[in-house]
Amino acid sequence: MRWHAQLSARPYPGQLDVLAAAETVLLSFSTHAAARQAASDVVTAHLDQADSATGKTVEIDVIYNGEDLAEVGELTGLGERGVIEAHTGTEWTAAFGGFAPGFAYLVAPGDPLEVPRRESPRTAVPAGSVALAGRFSAIYPQRSPGGWQLIGHTNAPLWDVNREEPALIRPGDTVKYRAVRELVEVTSDSSAGAESDTRDDLSRGLVIEDPGMQSLLQDVGRPGLGDLGVVASGAADQASAAQANRLVGNSPDAAVIETMLGGLTVAARGHHVVALTGAPAPAHIDGPNGQRSAPVGTPFALYDGERLNLDAPSAGLRSYLAVRGGFSTPEVLGSRSTDVMSGIGPEPLTAGDELPVPTVAAGRAVGDPEAPAVELPATDEPTALRVTLGPRDDWFTPEALETLTAQE
Repeated sequence: MRWHAQLSARPYPGQLDVLAAAETVLLSFSTHAAARQAASDVVTAHLDQADSATGKTVEIDVIYNGEDLAEVGELTGLGERGVIEAHTGTEWTAAFGGFAPGFAYLVAPGDPLEVPRRESPRTAVPAGSVALAGRFSAIYPQRSPGGWQLIGHTNAPLWDVNREEPALIRPGDTVKYRAVRELVEVTSDSSAGAESDTRDDLSRGLVIEDPGMQSLLQDVGRPGLGDLGVVASGAADQASAAQANRLVGNSPDAAVIETMLGGLTVAARGHHVVALTGAPAPAHIDGPNGQRSAPVGTPFALYDGERLNLDAPSAGLRSYLAVRGGFSTPEVLGSRSTDVMSGIGPEPLTAGDELPVPTVAAGRAVGDPEAPAVELPATDEPTALRVTLGPRDDWFTPEALETLTAQE
């Protein structure tokens, strides 16, 4: 925890994220060179002796009526009342985040309530459930599967993307649980000011007529929020997404449409310059003057009223569609990316969705045709995947690694 606080306060050059876990701290960087330099420097780094705990104190009201409270009382030998007294009688510290946005792993001195996870996880744990597992206590910020022991519930708003600080509990914070008989309804400060969509009918943009199997808005994602349980998200093929933006004269962080296995159809409102990259998908344009093919890796015009149709790619999985000017959809936590796991960002695209496109200032040129940013392997040849061992590589014997890497 002290390493995490120190590396957060004084990051290395190019550092994007510092993510604490139970026994390790993960650093990620913007470039390969920055990562190599930090890997060289970190081995000689020294931990400051000063106490770096600077978080706030958060009080959580809990009704202790969890389904597993009696079992936890038996596992610990404390009984139900003893579990409640131990849980409320100590100060918990948020050690790290993960699993879901707003989910914080809390620890207490001496591990007063160390219990195993349930043998069979629940498929759905209600939001606000207060739980124990191993040496940790936590609160489920949203309904999700989980295998922790449930001892109570709260209505504290653990996660709200409309707040200035979306996570109620951040790493380094102190948490005090308080037993109550009833919960007072708590609303977020930002709920009254949530933005509503008052946009007029779309006059310039793209309309989704068919999203295919799955089409998402993606950009460079949300790096730097791993501590809050928010994954970076963003385009799966960053190189191809950046190439699509480059071809139409956008900045690399503009949002694009990421579509999987073809089937996407969009209609143009107004005249646009667009580009297709990624998995090479045959495409054609339907317009008043008939049908014409659409190139891959080359900017081309899509005129008002025309429809662009993508077929299934001949190789690869995801194709990217960029439009000159980008999509002016609302940002969530600094990004327009869809995160299908947590539900952060826009929903997956559906038929009828309207994506506004702003007018581009003069002087921004489109790009020249380019070769694919990613070279796809031949479909009849094996694909070699690089494997980097993680922090628990000691769990694997040399024979196990040989089994993993020596066979097709």
